[in-house]
Formats: sequence, structure tokens, C-alpha cells
Amino acid sequence: MNLFDLTGKTALVTGSSRGLGRGMAEALMEAGASVVIVGTQESILDLAEDYRKSGYACQGLVADLGSRDGAAKAYHESAAILHAPPDILVNAAGVQRRHPAEDFPMEDWDTVMAVNLEAVFILCQLAGRDMLARGRGKIINVASMMSFFGGITIPAYAASKGGLTQLTKALANEWTGRGVCVNAIAPGYMATDMNTRLLQDPKRNQEILGRIPAGRWGTPDDMKGITVFLASSASDYVSGAIIPVDGAYLAR
Repeated sequence: MNLFDLTGKTALVTGSSRGLGRGMAEALMEAGASVVIVGTQESILDLAEDYRKSGYACQGLVADLGSRDGAAKAYHESAAILHAPPDILVNAAGVQRRHPAEDFPMEDWDTVMAVNLEAVFILCQLAGRDMLARGRGKIINVASMMSFFGGITIPAYAASKGGLTQLTKALANEWTGRGVCVNAIAPGYMATDMNTRLLQDPKRNQEILGRIPAGRWGTPDDMKGITVFLASSASDYVSGAIIPVDGAYLAR
């Protein structure tokens, strides 16, 4: 038996129009899963069509995860597209806002919390109910280095990712014994759009690289292996884990 084979499995992946979420969705498709990719723009539908042309089972869904109703609607519409609740849920959607803490606008705080934490709980809760009814399921949340550090000028993001880490553990405590594994991946410094400002800052870029033993920023492809592992039967005894994918940044 191939422990990593996802043939016949279905998945919902948020934040999958680009960056890490796209890499994670690709990994699931490459392992044989049928995937609904979720994004905020109509371009997600074109991306899904491109994947289908390449031979993958992929459907796109436009959704707004910034509201409770939008997050719930995204789950129910994905289940309808898949003709059944998903076997795998990947919460990769995330937003970032940068301001000095003393000047951080509350509207930006609300936006970050709504997408990065509240939508994650709503999707986990809805998927969890269906997975518990079946007695099996895999939930993968995307944490951050800011789940461990406070960061600078990103109090909302750091708070949301710290909360997501604890949410992952709390859900694992309740659901693992009932067949549902809940884990989180904590990406290190990744060369994605969210980190453009850091990549373009020569001083910060060099500071970050100097602490990464791997000697480079990560890429979406670096998320593929751990995603398939956590989505597959290879990880049936892994739950409540927060797994860094960081080129050994935390070990430095």
C-alpha cells in the first residue's frame, strides 16, 4: 500500500490562487486527490481550468472569507461541487497588514482576524462535523513563524497565527480520538507576495538569510511533501502538531 496515495480523496484548499496555498493544492492533486481551490478573484476559475487541462481533478470557487457567512458559504459550495463533504481541509488563506502597534487601525485588525482566525474556525467546525460523522478526516492549518515570535509592525498577524496554533491543538484534543487529525504547518520565510517588502529590503533580507541554515528563502514547492504527508494515511497517528517548514530557521 502506498501510504501517500490520495486517489479517491477530496480536498478543499483556501487561499490557493497563488503562493503557498497553490503549492499545497498542487501537491494534493499530484497525489491523486480531487481538489476545490478557493480564491477571492475570478482568476481562480481560470487557474482551475488550467489544472484540468493538465489532467488534474480541479474545480475553482470564488469566495469571501472575510465574513462569517462567506466562510460558511465557501464550505457548503465546495461540498456541493465535490458531491460530498471533503476528506481533507487545508486552511491556507491569509492576509497581512503592517503598521506600528500604536497606530494599528482597528479595521485592519478586524480584517486580519476575520480571515486568518475566524474563517479558519468556521471551516474547521463545519468540516469537523462532517468528518466526525464519517469517523475520519484530515485538517491542515497554515501557521507561521509568527506563531512562535511576535514580529514587528504586525500585531494582528502575530496574534492571529498564535491563536491558530492553539486552535489546532484544541481541536486535536477533541477530535483525534474520533478519527479526525488536525495539524498545522508553520512555514518559515517564504518567497511569496506576502513577503515582497522583506525581500526588497536589503538589510532585512540579509538578516533573515543569515539565520536560515538552508541558505535560501523557501518556495511553495517546499510545502508539497509535508502537505501530502499530513493529508494521507501516513500521518494517521500525527495530530495536534505544529510542524515548521523553515530551512532550520527555528533551530538557529
